[in-house]
Amino acid sequence: MHDNTQSGKYLISPLTKAMGNGWFACSVSISSGIGSATTARVLRLTRLFQDRATAASYATAEGLQWVRAGLAPAAC
Repeated sequence: MHDNTQSGKYLISPLTKAMGNGWFACSVSISSGIGSATTARVLRLTRLFQDRATAASYATAEGLQWVRAGLAPAAC
């Protein structure tokens, strides 16, 4: 499990997956809202990493970059 990061009204959640070749892929979920009004976007990132921690750090950084650029999903 990875640490989530709050940035304003957005929750940044890194996700990692072990690949069959020993490398790790990553994604990041960017969500906002509460309950049935929750909106989320999941970005599948293309870089591969040799360890889970580095993959999670990269995913978090990419999510924060999206939020700061104003590209995160708008709450309904």
